[in-house]
Amino acid sequence: MSNVLSDCSPFKIALVQLGNVGFNKTANLAHAREKILEAAKNGAQVIVLPECFNSPYGAKYFPQFAEILKGGESVTMLSNAAKEANAYLIGGSIPEKEESTGKIYNTVTVYDPLGSMIAKHRKVHLFDIDVPGKITFKESETLSGGDWLTHVDTKYGKFGIGICYDMRFPEMAMIAARKGCLAMIYPGAFNMTTGPMHWELLQRARAVDNQMYVAACAPARNLEADYHSWGHSTVVDPKGIVIATCEEKETIIYADIDPQEVKDVRTFIPLYDQRRFDIYGDVSETVDFRQDNTGIKK
Repeated sequence: MSNVLSDCSPFKIALVQLGNVGFNKTANLAHAREKILEAAKNGAQVIVLPECFNSPYGAKYFPQFAEILKGGESVTMLSNAAKEANAYLIGGSIPEKEESTGKIYNTVTVYDPLGSMIAKHRKVHLFDIDVPGKITFKESETLSGGDWLTHVDTKYGKFGIGICYDMRFPEMAMIAARKGCLAMIYPGAFNMTTGPMHWELLQRARAVDNQMYVAACAPARNLEADYHSWGHSTVVDPKGIVIATCEEKETIIYADIDPQEVKDVRTFIPLYDQRRFDIYGDVSETVDFRQDNTGIKK
């Protein structure tokens, strides 16, 4: 693990906590573009949007707002915005309709500063929960789960990508860390029940366990919507310290990411040299790389 970050360089990340996401997709996209360019103007080199930034969040809305990626309205805007911003853009997530099967996925698309799509991540773990008296939600009523993990190569280093509920599954971050990622980035939308309990806790856990940065970007809270987001977009450093966060309203937060911090933490507390794979297996060895822009295929 000591040499995997040798080509990484510092950068500024922006998490765009979008508000005013309604039923007009065109208006949602225009607002997102405006905020992407604002983040770039303020010096962000990597920009992240929240989960379901182009539509209301809800199982009943996913089919209505789903689009085929190729030539789709959302992908076109994201590609153009990344190029105009001259920044890497982790384009939140959108409901994706697969042309060949008609299946619907919750999908992140990632773009380089030239506007080329360089990765796609479909939410692997679907948000199916039932907390009596609090919240019941079943993404699987309309969504299918992705079947690969996604790591993105950039000029600043490699990032692991997950979506919201993916954050609860430590294997994804562990594999990313062992495959050379310096950060896990999660567009997400925890709610008013799970957010106060676990949003920050899970980010800090993934960061400390894997000695890497973790960034999670949420939508702003809208009490008039069916689903109430916790908000609180956050960046955590490899020591588990929150270095940027906010409350529930629309805003953009910024953080300076320094790969040297990852190197130092892994040197001072050398977990990766001390793991006992003679007793327990290395989960990262069960995953094979794919040679295309869809990430890592199991």
